[in-house]
Amino acid sequence: MRGQRVGRRRAAMGAVAALATALVPGPAAAQTAAPAAAVMSRSAAAQPAAPASGEPACEIRDARLTEISGMVATDDGFVVVNDGADEEARRRIFFLDRACAVVRAVAYPSRPRDTEDLALGPDGTLWVADTGDNDRTRETVAVWRLPPGADRPVLYRLAYPDGAHDAEAMLVTGDGRPLIVTKSSTNLYAPASALRAGGTVPLVKVGQVRLPSSTTSNPYGLIGRAVVTGAATAPGGGRVVLRTYADAFEFDVTGGDVVAALTGGTPRVVPLPDEPQGESITYSRDGRSLLTVSETAGSPAGTRPTVLRYPLPAADAPSPPDRSAAPDASAPPGVTAAPAVNTSGGRSRGVLAAVAAAGVLGVLLLAGGLVATRRTRSRRPGA
Repeated sequence: MRGQRVGRRRAAMGAVAALATALVPGPAAAQTAAPAAAVMSRSAAAQPAAPASGEPACEIRDARLTEISGMVATDDGFVVVNDGADEEARRRIFFLDRACAVVRAVAYPSRPRDTEDLALGPDGTLWVADTGDNDRTRETVAVWRLPPGADRPVLYRLAYPDGAHDAEAMLVTGDGRPLIVTKSSTNLYAPASALRAGGTVPLVKVGQVRLPSSTTSNPYGLIGRAVVTGAATAPGGGRVVLRTYADAFEFDVTGGDVVAALTGGTPRVVPLPDEPQGESITYSRDGRSLLTVSETAGSPAGTRPTVLRYPLPAADAPSPPDRSAAPDASAPPGVTAAPAVNTSGGRSRGVLAAVAAAGVLGVLLLAGGLVATRRTRSRRPGA
């Protein structure tokens, strides 16, 4: 059953990627449409080197860890979670040593729906994002909170203000609030008030991320470069990173304002080329590298999930956030409303991007339906 599910998932994503490629002109088409002098200039320039693949750090051999969707690095190794595991033994928060061997597993007190990401709070608290919703049918999503040394995570339910969303990425702000990043729309949502165990707290939209364009090779083409599948905060909280199936985008955070960084900052881009289905990302404990792991084991056949290390480039001075927008009274306590969104992404898109925008929007809307087939599940009790 798992092989059939993964096959359907990859086939659906492949179909969407092929359609996107047909609708949106690629780099070759853009060059053909450019003036002849510009084409000659580009062809004469030195071509950039292909992005480097990550360096293997360790291989995860535990048979329960085949669909890893979230990971954080700790002083002792790693913590990981599976993606909405069908088997009870896989529904755990797994603690790994530095060689990627499981040394501890913490069970949930009730069945999670679709766990998609992990975050480590400033005080060492682990947060699990139970926010996956491929079919957009959930009335509530949830986060699980596991304080240091605890053996029982606590469930907190959350409700979107504008209908269901699929989300695979979560950050935790300096004041201990979860910040959810939706997968396709890249919207940011935060709790409107303090979390309550046993209750449901409304979420409010506090911004939207606009990621720069990319050409990094990945299994899902254009769509793989556009959807957000993971997030992480650097030690000390001065940087955050979002990842897609193709790239990592690192933002500098000033004054602890994560929302302002994501909505008004210009990220540094770290390519993550050709990862089979990259949905996890974290910083190394020294903050000098990004660590990733792919969700799908056995792709290609016989492979196991492997933690990859990507050294970070020297920090370029990012453009300061645009803070010209008036304060948003709907923003929750402790969360700054989004400034005007910088859609340039640090590069000129030109007339071609405007022409392609309608096609991209259509493809992304279609992706919401097709990608939903990647995990066909019945509705479950729990979160």
